Amino acid sequence: MSGLEVRPARSRAEVDAALALRAAVFIDEQGVTEAEELDGRDGEAVHLVAVEDGAVVGTCRLLPAGTTVKLGRMAVAAEHRGAGIGARLLAEADRRAGALGAELIVLAAQLPAVPLYERAGYTVRGEVFDDAGIDHVRMEKRRA
Repeated sequence: MSGLEVRPARSRAEVDAALALRAAVFIDEQGVTEAEELDGRDGEAVHLVAVEDGAVVGTCRLLPAGTTVKLGRMAVAAEHRGAGIGARLLAEADRRAGALGAELIVLAAQLPAVPLYERAGYTVRGEVFDDAGIDHVRMEKRRA
């Protein structure tokens, strides 16, 4: 993973690769419908990518709204999970949210991912809810 770079997407091709990775994870692996995955908000988002050897192996997006940023659509390619890419994406998301003036980052975490977000400083807020047939919980992180 020494050649891994985590940063905003630099081209339409990188955004397209991020969208393809999301489709592979959410639609193909998890059974989310295409209509639920493609919510029409990608054009207004900051897309972060984890790139290794020219390939997008991880992604998430940030949607700014005043002093809050919504982090979402985080996905890591199956063969790259467990290598710390999610943690690196969250660290970069925190930096970018700060640059956007965010005081609060919010997200909806799938239950198995809650420990990852907790290690990055997020706190569970509220009860479990269903999103696209998958149990989620709202989490947030206040930026200092």
